[in-house]
Amino acid sequence: MSATAQPLDRRTRRQIVLITVGALALFAVFRWLPTGTNLSHMDFRATGTNSIEFCDPLNPQFIPVVAVKSPVTMTLVRADGTVTPPTPGQETRFVLTLKTASGKPIAPEDLIVTHTRLLHLLIIDPWLNDYQHVHPEPGTRPGEWTFAFTPRREGNYRVFADFTPVATGRGLYASTDVQIGRSGLPAMFTLVMSHELSWVVEQTGLRCALVPATQPIRARQPVDLKLILSRADGGRVPLEPVMGAFAHLVAFDEARSGFAHLHPTETNLLHPPDAVKPVLNFKITIPAPGKYVIWAQLNVGGRETFLPFWFDVEP
Repeated sequence: MSATAQPLDRRTRRQIVLITVGALALFAVFRWLPTGTNLSHMDFRATGTNSIEFCDPLNPQFIPVVAVKSPVTMTLVRADGTVTPPTPGQETRFVLTLKTASGKPIAPEDLIVTHTRLLHLLIIDPWLNDYQHVHPEPGTRPGEWTFAFTPRREGNYRVFADFTPVATGRGLYASTDVQIGRSGLPAMFTLVMSHELSWVVEQTGLRCALVPATQPIRARQPVDLKLILSRADGGRVPLEPVMGAFAHLVAFDEARSGFAHLHPTETNLLHPPDAVKPVLNFKITIPAPGKYVIWAQLNVGGRETFLPFWFDVEP
């Protein structure tokens, strides 16, 4: 202790103690305030070693949803109660049910709004040609959600659910299948239909290029991607936000074993990219070699657009 330092008097020590006790009490009160959900962190833990991991949004990965065990069960039935497979080209309404592994319903108050919605459904057909992004609304009973979509072809569609529980604050996933059209459509058709590899897509005058920083893309190695938009006539490409971002990329593997949901690093919606040649940056890590597609979801001048990019991942 220096010569100028003086010991604290009794009154000062008492004030420090009271402030400390008050701060601890205030922390405890806020800690135990109700959040609106009756579910806890343990309700979203799968048992066993082969269980799904929570997603870190700052380190986007390909999530093998089908191969691992999710702590959430998802079922899907037609809203009209019929068991007849929906017909391609016709809108069909469904009731989706989300429950924890112990059977507790997952209601709206149990989820956090992410990218403007509580629940995202990523729907893909067996050939990866028909991708749709749908947002269910809460149903009449806890755990039930309703939505409608119009499948464009026959086959066994896969539905991935993407959501964030209040209890964990981290992304979580589940999946289920729904048969469209003839129930006996052979699944092997998925294996024999090939796609031309392409990093460039042109649609109604819009040119969209997805440019990897390095080629070929290697499994288990992070890669940077640039999404570059332009028009053949040099006109404007007025990108507008869609679900709280200037674009969304969703990657699927050929077997539809999972997906990766990517968002651009440009997150400030008050500063849109260049209106003539907008460029957005993404990052992804794919764990296994094979054939993949990345679907880009854009809002160009108020019109929502979906564009596919086909590519290979090398060992």
